[in-house]
Amino acid sequence: MHFAVILTDRKDGLPIRLANRPAHIEWLKSSGIPIAGPFLDETGEGMIGTLLIVEADDEAGVVAIIDNDPYAKADLFESRQIRPWRWVVGKPA
Repeated sequence: MHFAVILTDRKDGLPIRLANRPAHIEWLKSSGIPIAGPFLDETGEGMIGTLLIVEADDEAGVVAIIDNDPYAKADLFESRQIRPWRWVVGKPA
């Protein structure tokens, strides 16, 4: 099953995000997460959160995966939402 994970950065999170970005990108490459990217501020330049599509058996499995994200370990996120999600268009074969 797939889940959409919406992570919102702390208001003072930009320095944390930038300091941990290289480790976060490496973690993403090895995590098996098929879709990931930052939410942007109204200027389209500043990063203020993260969207991940995670495959797991259940929500507890999602939490186990995302808790290993260097961003999560650095306490970047103010909040997170985890919702079951169905991949309809653009799904790989």
